[in-house]
Amino acid sequence: MLIRAARLVDHNRPLTVEEVDLADPGPDEVRVDLAFGGVNPIDRYIADGRVAPDAPVPRTSGGEASGYIDGRPVLVSGEGLGTARDGVWAQAAVVPTAAVVGLPDGVDPRDAAAMGIAGLTALNCVRHLAEVTEADRVFVTGASGGVGTMIVSLARAAGATVWGHTGSEHKVGVIAEMGADRVLVGDAEHLASELAEFQPTVALDSLGDGFMAPLVEAMAPRGRIVSYGTSAGPHAAFNMQQLYRKMLALLGYGGMQLTRDERRPGLDEALRALAAGELKAHIDTVLPLAQVNEAFERLVRREVQGNLLLDLS
Repeated sequence: MLIRAARLVDHNRPLTVEEVDLADPGPDEVRVDLAFGGVNPIDRYIADGRVAPDAPVPRTSGGEASGYIDGRPVLVSGEGLGTARDGVWAQAAVVPTAAVVGLPDGVDPRDAAAMGIAGLTALNCVRHLAEVTEADRVFVTGASGGVGTMIVSLARAAGATVWGHTGSEHKVGVIAEMGADRVLVGDAEHLASELAEFQPTVALDSLGDGFMAPLVEAMAPRGRIVSYGTSAGPHAAFNMQQLYRKMLALLGYGGMQLTRDERRPGLDEALRALAAGELKAHIDTVLPLAQVNEAFERLVRREVQGNLLLDLS
């Protein structure tokens, strides 16, 4: 069976959309007719060879998608899709059965396509690492991004007071729409003074670099900082005395370290939160599969608010 797929031929070349022959499912595999694919920064890092540089090429890209098995809506994610084996940016894919999670009633497959990476990250960071409650004051850096918008919605649903941050004035609206009580705009230079009154009990950071020092300075005693990305840079310098004297907890989250036994319950929980309206997905744009390289460029230009999808049908 011939299908159209976005193929990684070489790390130094753009992806190519071409026809490939889809093999029949083997043991513990199933064919999925795909609808929408989530596009995340990790996908670009993989395509560039910064992540999984020794994975086989050529191969189909894409680590998460929604689709249908015999008319039943499903989410497909994990199990090495897009790295160790062909991914899911295609009209159809043969995937491990362990990568398939059924969608709860009322969940739109379009929204579900962003749950395998961004949704799971947001859920684990908010509920299982930071353990956010209604007593918390939560600050979210990079709050207009795919994960950041979902974190804002989950923290708000938990009853916390939530402040968000963005570097662009025109992105304030989506952060407020997700439930933020206030949005700070700017770089890291004045962040500590802007947060002095708020004194977050929880900070969820996707930026790293110069943002870590003012976060440590501004945190309330016994606060929790969760780092899940370094979009601004991987190296950070901060005052260790502030860290230990305030008894702060600094926690890291890396989704690629999750085991199957951790991933599947997390995906189920994220989908239930989506169905309940506790986790919200803001879909910025849905591009056709043929524009997969344009999707990468929009991420590089930081034009995306919320989540970016590919139409795979």
